Amino acid sequence: MELSNRVQALSPSSTLAISAKAKELKDQGYDVIGLGVGEPDFNTPEYIIKAAKTSMDKGFTKYTPSGGIPELKKAIINKFKIDNQLEYELNQIIVTVGAKYALYALCQVILNEGDEVIVPTPYWVSYPEHVKLAGGNPVYVEGLEANNFKITKEQLESVITSKTKAVIINSPSNPTGMMYTKDELQQLGEVCVKHNILIISDEIYEKLIYTEEKHVSIASLSNELKEQTVIINGVSKSHAMTGWRIGYAAGPAYIIEAMTNHASHATSNPTSIAQYAALEAYNNKKENEEINQEMKEVFSSRLDKFYQLITSIPGISCDKPKGAFYIFPNVERAASLGGYDSVDDWVAALLEAEKVALVPGSGFGAPNNVRLSYATSMNLLEEAAIRIERFVKNSLQHN
Repeated sequence: MELSNRVQALSPSSTLAISAKAKELKDQGYDVIGLGVGEPDFNTPEYIIKAAKTSMDKGFTKYTPSGGIPELKKAIINKFKIDNQLEYELNQIIVTVGAKYALYALCQVILNEGDEVIVPTPYWVSYPEHVKLAGGNPVYVEGLEANNFKITKEQLESVITSKTKAVIINSPSNPTGMMYTKDELQQLGEVCVKHNILIISDEIYEKLIYTEEKHVSIASLSNELKEQTVIINGVSKSHAMTGWRIGYAAGPAYIIEAMTNHASHATSNPTSIAQYAALEAYNNKKENEEINQEMKEVFSSRLDKFYQLITSIPGISCDKPKGAFYIFPNVERAASLGGYDSVDDWVAALLEAEKVALVPGSGFGAPNNVRLSYATSMNLLEEAAIRIERFVKNSLQHN
């Protein structure tokens, strides 16, 4: 039996592929340093784990409403009010099985065959695949490295057609760690309002910013933009809850209703226990602030040190990221001078020679770059930098 065309059109996840190869080498006994992981290396805070246990003891182990329990929706509404100065009603919020499913369901309910979604590059690996699975076509716009990988209003305007349905904005960004300013968002928003284009705003890294700049949600800039924006977020990154799979979306009620109907057939509901854990994550304000601050301090310190180590290596260049927990350097010169035909080949050779696993930028639409996660200990980051530098210098000597 032949598989469906939409599944055959999917590209495999480069992040999962490199993780699988690293695990294979580890299982063979090699000392592998994996810098491909996209999750905090903190355990979920104890107060959240305790809330999950309590919910089980109380019997909260049954089906819930498809769009999430009302208590959690109210907590999310309160979060938007405090953090983003945005007002939402219950029917404008859906709780989902991870933020990834929120994006997937959104694409399923807004796209018809042949509709176009503008995807700035570099992009998170799943954006174009979700568009494809819904029968849509991703239209790529290059966020130039000289502009911190961000697109401009002129670039956005130039690719809009009669088939354009939406644009995806991710700030702070995975994989680059860069973020849009309020003025830049305003300019992009004006283009979207002019052409009646839906804005998909992925704000999953909003709590992980290491400069004095504040996260700005594009939906908060005007009522018009709020009505044309669906925000995607969750507790995975902000509260070290990647495995709990709780995400959510906020937007126009008719879109949220359609997503909820989709979820009712696709997932039934997010896990009940995880929802009560997420509820505690947001409602316990003191603990919430403490975990956010601790993560920011640790990641900021790692970024400062690791960035210096990586950018001092010959042939590697990078502007310093402002958020998330990734560095996205350009290594094309190091690869070329080392005799490699592509950065992908360079990454594969690095893993083979020095047992350091990076994710090639080709999976993010930026073939000259690599993504390094600093969501691991400083000792491992320092050792990884030593190995990468040794590999680069050895490559130069032998070429």
